[in-house]
Amino acid sequence: MNKSKLLFLTALLLTPLCGCSNGQSGSTPTDSKEYIGIVSAMDNEISLLLKEAKIEQTLTYGGVKYHAGTLNGKNVVICRSGIGKILAASTVEALIGHFEITKTLFTGIAGGIRDEQKVLDQVIATRVCQHDYGKLANDGFEWLAGDPGMGGTPGEYYPCDTKLVDLAYDSAVEVLGKEHVWKGTVASGDQFVASESYVDYLELTHDAYACDMESAAIAVVCQKYNKPFAILRALSDKADGHAHEAYQDFGDVAAENCNRIVLKMLESF
Repeated sequence: MNKSKLLFLTALLLTPLCGCSNGQSGSTPTDSKEYIGIVSAMDNEISLLLKEAKIEQTLTYGGVKYHAGTLNGKNVVICRSGIGKILAASTVEALIGHFEITKTLFTGIAGGIRDEQKVLDQVIATRVCQHDYGKLANDGFEWLAGDPGMGGTPGEYYPCDTKLVDLAYDSAVEVLGKEHVWKGTVASGDQFVASESYVDYLELTHDAYACDMESAAIAVVCQKYNKPFAILRALSDKADGHAHEAYQDFGDVAAENCNRIVLKMLESF
C-alpha cells in the first residue's frame, strides 16, 4: 500500500472521532460565547422556549441534547435532563463543562405544599434541600443531608442567587399577578409525592412551598462550580392524593407559565 492510500484510510477511520457538526455526539461548541443555561426535566417544560429560540447548534453529550442559540436576544443553551436528581446533576455538570455558562435557570413543574396555594401558582425558590437524604433506622428516618459521614449533624440548605430570585419573582408577578406567586424553600427527592401526610412533613420540617425531583441536584452542581442559579417551579398539583390527576390536567399549562416567566426574565439580562 502506498503512502497516500495509507493516509487516506487513516483519516477515514478517525473522522467519526473528531467531527463537530450540529447534533454530533461528543462534539464541541463552535464558539466561545457566554451563555445562560436553561434546564428542565421534561420536554413540555422547555417546548415553548425551543419554539421561540433561534437554535444555532445542537450538541449531544451523554444522550442529552444541548440546544445553543439565542432567545429574546440573549445567548442560551436549552436542555432537558430527564427526571430525578441523578439525571439533573449529570446534565448540569456537562452543561457547565462544555459551555461558558454564566448563570443557570431551572424551570418546570412541581407539587404545591401550602393550603393557601392553588394549582398553576408559581414558586420561586429562595433555597433548596434534598428531603430524602439521610439515615433510615429502626426508629425511622433522620434527615442528614449536609453530613457526608452520617454523623448526626443537621441537614443542608442550598441558597439560590438573591438577585436572580428577585428578578424571577418580579417577572412571575408581572406574568401571573402577585396573588399567584410565592417565594420559599423547594424540597427535592426522588419520589413523586402524592401524600397529604408527607406534604405536612415537608412543610413542618423544611418550611417548604413546593416539592420536586431535581432542584437540589441543580443547586449542588451550580454551587460546586460557583455558578449563580434560580429555580422556577409552577404548581401542576398539590402533592396530595389527587396529584396524579391534577398533573395530567394542568402539567402542560403550568410548564408553559414557567416558560413565559423565563422569557420575561431574559428581557432584563
